[in-house]
Amino acid sequence: MSEKSKVTAALLCFFFGALGIHRFYVGKVGTGLLYLFTAGLAGFGAIIDFFVIIFGKFRDKEGRLLK
Repeated sequence: MSEKSKVTAALLCFFFGALGIHRFYVGKVGTGLLYLFTAGLAGFGAIIDFFVIIFGKFRDKEGRLLK
């Protein structure tokens, strides 16, 4: 289990998903930059990530589920 919080990641995704801040938070810098330069994959990636986080399936850089 990751030391990163699911609630924090969900809030970051909700408010700053298009900037990829939630991905930087969990250590996924490469996809964070992708989201930053593509506006969260035109918003669709951020929306999908939000639901994945809410349902508890989002993983950090090490592949661990968020707590």
